[in-house]
Amino acid sequence: MSPLAGVEVVSLAVNLPGPLAAARLAELGARVHKVEPPAGDPLAAAAPDWYRALIEHQEVIALDVKQPGDRAKLDDLLATADLLITSMRPTALARLGLARPQQRFPKLSLIEIVGHAEDPEVPGHDLNYQAVHGTLTPPQMPSVPIADMLGAERTVSTALAALVRRAESGAGQPYRVALEEAAARAGDAVRYRLMGPGAVLGGAFPGYGIYPCRDGHVALGAVEPHFFMRTLELFGADGSHDSLRAAFADRTVADLEALAAANDLPLNGIHTPAANGK
Repeated sequence: MSPLAGVEVVSLAVNLPGPLAAARLAELGARVHKVEPPAGDPLAAAAPDWYRALIEHQEVIALDVKQPGDRAKLDDLLATADLLITSMRPTALARLGLARPQQRFPKLSLIEIVGHAEDPEVPGHDLNYQAVHGTLTPPQMPSVPIADMLGAERTVSTALAALVRRAESGAGQPYRVALEEAAARAGDAVRYRLMGPGAVLGGAFPGYGIYPCRDGHVALGAVEPHFFMRTLELFGADGSHDSLRAAFADRTVADLEALAAANDLPLNGIHTPAANGK
């Protein structure tokens, strides 16, 4: 049996963190009702294939919850739900009468996704949260929405904690997940000098880096001493960046991946959207 079989989730969250979290809860066996406004989820227009993948195991319902009839339908869903996920400002949630839904639905836990913990009314998106926590390299745009994705996982873990707490107390509770806090924890890798320019895993250590080869680039992740020493022995390198660059330069990605597989080394080719024909 799936671990969350029997758990009912209602999600009013659009864009990315909420739908990601709802999809993960559905994968774990929860029954998820994704309630969307009449205009739909903006994610469906921005990334339609991803949107379709996320809703595959969810029941999508279009409701205008500001209208009495549709609001009644939402309340019917909330009456039997265990979790409510939202991603709007607290004032908007209050206008809908959902700031403390436990007052009407005692067993319902609210998982409220907000931008900033200190002032959840301040607007923002993933780019803004990354900007203040050291995970951007201007002028390049980020290739991964770190705050949104980590925020989604925090939403899932908070949802699971809410279920555990309710099992003990018998009552639902309100919880908040702040996307900026998720970005801050990602930024710890830079703040504590593990990653970033000149850091040990930011290019300073030759065993952990990106190297050009004949037809692309490879990622070498030989962090542990035995992997690093095996790499040096296999390629006749002296442990410097220059010696590894020279060892990889005339080989193809396929050749290097084959050597890595045969010698149990953490090395693989770097796949980019252009290389994948996308």
